Amino acid sequence: MFARWASRLCFRHAAPVAPADTLDPQPLSHAPVSVADITAMPVTPLVVAALAAVVAGVINSIAGGGTLLTFPALIAAGLSPLAANATSTVALVPAALSSMLGYRGELRGARRLAVALAVPSLAGGGFGAFLLLHTSNATFERVVPWLVLGATTLFLVQRPLLRHLRSRAEPSRISGDVESGRPSPILLAVQFVVGIYGGYFGAGVGILMLAALGFMGFTNIHRMNGLKNWGGFCMNLVAAAAFAASGIVEWPIALSMAGGSIAGGYLGARGAQRLPPSLIRAVVGVVGIGSGVWLLLR
Repeated sequence: MFARWASRLCFRHAAPVAPADTLDPQPLSHAPVSVADITAMPVTPLVVAALAAVVAGVINSIAGGGTLLTFPALIAAGLSPLAANATSTVALVPAALSSMLGYRGELRGARRLAVALAVPSLAGGGFGAFLLLHTSNATFERVVPWLVLGATTLFLVQRPLLRHLRSRAEPSRISGDVESGRPSPILLAVQFVVGIYGGYFGAGVGILMLAALGFMGFTNIHRMNGLKNWGGFCMNLVAAAAFAASGIVEWPIALSMAGGSIAGGYLGARGAQRLPPSLIRAVVGVVGIGSGVWLLLR
């Protein structure tokens, strides 16, 4: 029902996605977006995309996982999985920037660490975007249900994971040899792998970064969140640039979603925290699992 409603309400201009067995197994050839493509976009899908991004922005500010709502919605609306992923990534860059700036104070005294983590984040994000752009629609359609289900699983275990990390945290102490010093080669290698996932798909990448930092000995959860937002911004930035250059981004939708995600993040920070986080997490979990199963059945 959700897929039928979304496909009727939005993106009536979008061409239907061909069955997987009829698609060209070779990587897509991405034509640039023309002015006619942008001016021909109806108003309704832009408004609906912006509203969906507002909800995702609120959810991200409360519990995280908004991508698990926007990505399946764009696919249900008629975009190909590749276009939906690229458009969602570009649309969320402003929100990632605002989140990173909001935690900039937690990075004071850790400039060398932040700069070091930026290198594998940028490299991994760029390589992940390269892999996505050289993946056929048929292959990505087979992979994406498992990515959605995996990201949903990460989202559902996020709360106990953070509880475990906070139980080890000592906010009054910042370890000089770990949290403000030179990162280990293992951490840089792990961050590169996480960056590849972030550039390729991205949902749940923040949870992966927090887990990696915790396992490597980081204890200050506030600094960990700052590093997580910084690394996520680097991944999203380079991936968004690659997707923008490729021509597969639906720019009117991306721009409307960008504005919606910023507004949603602001609303969430100002008052949406009054909503029970457990309710938000339950909704996202149900939608994520349902979307993954629906994508498998497609």
